[in-house]
Amino acid sequence: MPVYPWPSFFFFFFFFFFFVSTLISPSVFALSPQGEALLAWKNSLKGSLEVLNNWDPTDENPCRWFGVSCNFKNEVVELNLKYVDLLGNVPSNFSSLESLNKLILSGTNLTGPIPRQIGALQELRLLDLSDNGLSGEIPGEICRLVNLEQLYLNTNRLEGEIPGEVGNLTGLVELTLYDNQLSGGIPGSIGNMKKLEVIRAGGNKNLEGPIPQEIGNCTNLVLLGLAETSISGFLPASLGNLKKLQTLAVYTALLSGQIPPELGDCTSLQNIYLYENSLTGSIPTRLGSLQNLQNLLLWQNNLVGIIPPELGNCRQLMVVDVSMNSLTGVIPESFGNLSLLQELQVSVNQISGKIPTQLGNCTGLTHIELDNNQLTGSIPTEFGNLFNLTLLFLWQNRLEGNIPPSLSNCHMLEAIDLSQNALTGPIPSGIFELKNLNKLLLLGNNLSGAIPPEIGNCSSLIRFRASNNKLTGSLPPDIGSNRECAGEFESACCLQFLDISENMIEGTLSPNLGSLSSLTKLILGQNRLSGPIPSELGSCSRLQLLDLSSNELEGPIPASLGKIPALEIALNLSWNRLSGGIPEEFTALDRLGVLDISHNQLSGDLHYLADLQNLVVLNVSHNNFSGHVPETSFFSKLPLSVLAGNPQLCLSSNKCSADDGGATRRGRRRGWQWWYCSVRHVCYS
Repeated sequence: MPVYPWPSFFFFFFFFFFFVSTLISPSVFALSPQGEALLAWKNSLKGSLEVLNNWDPTDENPCRWFGVSCNFKNEVVELNLKYVDLLGNVPSNFSSLESLNKLILSGTNLTGPIPRQIGALQELRLLDLSDNGLSGEIPGEICRLVNLEQLYLNTNRLEGEIPGEVGNLTGLVELTLYDNQLSGGIPGSIGNMKKLEVIRAGGNKNLEGPIPQEIGNCTNLVLLGLAETSISGFLPASLGNLKKLQTLAVYTALLSGQIPPELGDCTSLQNIYLYENSLTGSIPTRLGSLQNLQNLLLWQNNLVGIIPPELGNCRQLMVVDVSMNSLTGVIPESFGNLSLLQELQVSVNQISGKIPTQLGNCTGLTHIELDNNQLTGSIPTEFGNLFNLTLLFLWQNRLEGNIPPSLSNCHMLEAIDLSQNALTGPIPSGIFELKNLNKLLLLGNNLSGAIPPEIGNCSSLIRFRASNNKLTGSLPPDIGSNRECAGEFESACCLQFLDISENMIEGTLSPNLGSLSSLTKLILGQNRLSGPIPSELGSCSRLQLLDLSSNELEGPIPASLGKIPALEIALNLSWNRLSGGIPEEFTALDRLGVLDISHNQLSGDLHYLADLQNLVVLNVSHNNFSGHVPETSFFSKLPLSVLAGNPQLCLSSNKCSADDGGATRRGRRRGWQWWYCSVRHVCYS
């Protein structure tokens, strides 16, 4: 019988085909449509995509790709590429990702509009496109995502209005739209969003109109943020329905009308930020029932009436700032109950009465700012109990009595301003033992006695101003010889601003002043200082303003003053007994704006001043200058009064300047102050 080979051949062919087919991955032909959609989007991107290198087109599905999560059916349910530099557009081809419930593309350098196709992702619960460069309007199709719980579109360039259909997102818990360019109003349909806990739409300067009454229907609301917008009108009374509200932030807006008393019904309120608006009326007493209130910031409004004593019942209060209003009455004694209080700011009101001693019980206080009011009485000695106090501002009041020595117990103090009061007595020496003190301002009081020598121990002191008092004695020599002001800490611990003008300080100027290498302003005018100007002052290389006017200084002007490179605001040596000529080194003061050397006994000519191009004010009157006035544009425009009193000084026409001769030294003493007051207002604050 013949043998037919074909059955064996058939068997061999079948086996070979099967074997070869197993060597070739079937996934080459079977990448899921979801994977294909992701790859197509990736290919459109232009950023640094190294982290997406495992997006392999030969995979069967994308479930192991970076940033991708799938369910048990290998369906993509999450795409999270937060802060990957994608550089492209929001995907518009994800319709095949039907199970996608989280799309997180924040901080990925996306631009362009949000595609309307986003509305096809019906399972989305979280959409985060924040912190990108997206533009255009918020598409209404987003409002079809009925399962959406969290929507983050903040920090983009989105414009247009918030879609009125946003109320269709009845399951939404967080709506975050802040820092865009949105305009229009807040839709009333927002009241349909009963599950809403967070609304943040601040930083949209063109968002306008009132807060809708319907906001009161969002009874789960925890945070309402509409700061730095053009939101206007009244705060709706319906806010009182929001029992879970913790933070109300509508600051730097255009709100008007009264603060609704119903806010006192928001029993969970922790933070009320309504500053920089145009709110009127009084602070509701019902706010005193907010047992969880921590921060009450109402500054810069038009509020009137008293500070409610009931606020003393808010035992969790940490910050109270009602500055820059028109409040009257007194500071409530009940504030002494606020053991957690850290900042009390009542500046720029019309508060009167005494500072309650009970504030000494608030041992957590770090900031007390009561300046620019009508407070009377003395500074409580109990302030010495405030061991955490870093800032004490009581200036521009009617306080009297001594500065309490107990303030030296406040070891954390960094800034004290008691200026423009009627304080008497000496400056307590213990204040200069405060190692953190960098600013001590005591201007415009009736303080007496000598400046304590302990000032040399205050290594942190940067600004010390005690002008317009009745201080006597001499300038402590240690003020410029701080033993701790050396080495690497020298620039950080030395004085920058020293003003003791308009007192009765006498004696000579210590050469140690020259060691104040950080000094920028030295103002010692209108005292009784005598002796020479120490040449060591020329070592103060950062000095911008030097005022030694109206003293009894004598001798020559040190040439070293002309070598101070920073001297640019003013040099005032007027009304002294200085003699000699203008130093040649003054030719280097090419940045100086004001020079007053009038009413001295100076001689010689003025040619060293000819090239000072930045001079705005010059007064050389009532000296013994001679020769011709420099022929420059600046000198040609000077009034004769600033040259008068120099009989031998002649104009270019050989005509000597007029000398009225009738002015006494003291009668002319304040003649220079027309420029001094102007410079002082700008530079001495």
